[in-house]
Amino acid sequence: MIPFEYRTPRSLKEVHATLKEFGSDAKLIGGGTSLVIMMRQRLVRPNCLVSLRSVRGLNSIEIHDGGTRIGGLATHREVESSSLLRRRLPILAETYHHVATIRVRNMATVGGGLAHADPNQDPPPTLIALGATVKATSADGSRVIPLDEFFTDYYETVLKPDEIVTEVFVPKMAANSAGAYLKFLPRTADDYATVSAAAVLTLDKTGKTINDVRIALGSVGVTPIRATAAEAVLRGQPLKAEAFAEAGEKAKEAVDPVSDFRGSAAYKKEMAGVFVRRALEKALATLRQQAKQRPGLKAIKKAIKKAVKKGKKR
Repeated sequence: MIPFEYRTPRSLKEVHATLKEFGSDAKLIGGGTSLVIMMRQRLVRPNCLVSLRSVRGLNSIEIHDGGTRIGGLATHREVESSSLLRRRLPILAETYHHVATIRVRNMATVGGGLAHADPNQDPPPTLIALGATVKATSADGSRVIPLDEFFTDYYETVLKPDEIVTEVFVPKMAANSAGAYLKFLPRTADDYATVSAAAVLTLDKTGKTINDVRIALGSVGVTPIRATAAEAVLRGQPLKAEAFAEAGEKAKEAVDPVSDFRGSAAYKKEMAGVFVRRALEKALATLRQQAKQRPGLKAIKKAIKKAVKKGKKR
């Protein structure tokens, strides 16, 4: 490995000063789970590593403006095990639970993972489906970026060289909403997925109409993909199980996978449709379970039960 300087600033002000000093020769490091590997492979050769580990106040997980704010330095393990997230956003805690191994989750940070912009990661599809935003901070201030506009290409984002992901904000889920994240692993639990899909489904008060839906996929393009055409098939429509299959077919049109040892491009495209349908079905099943636990939702329970029964007959 090529020699480099290692800086440990204790504040964002010091971080920005170091970035200004070294310019493009500096690299930020949080958990280092991806950057260190790339350095060993000599894919990146920074003259200076700027550690964020000593910067305080960037790893909190808290309620903010009705939603949930997650610090950029919060680890995957902290998200996975957060009682607040398990209660408010169980789909997010579950998604982070599926990231690689516990050793990786103990080190990898939320902000670092997003800035790394690997399209095969687990969290981005779920965060996109939840309508999350990221806060990017520089010496000149900060800006908020919708996550579905954050990724631009393989390992590339809209971040400027002097910007840091300091937090992720997830808005409160609407009433009568539930989400699901699924992925297909061709080999081991710590391998990348052949395809992954996340869906957040919102029904109206009667449980008979889909008020809103957000669908995102991973591992089937150079960036995580939001399947807006698939969403349009469902939004405002009556709750019918067969509509989920139609949404899956539309999702296949949005993806652009490449062939590799995890599957051919054609196979991945087919799997994208299947996993979108399954994610929607799982979200619906979760809504059904929520209705069982809340006596006041009898109408929704009845409508969901009818839709699920039709789906099983397909």
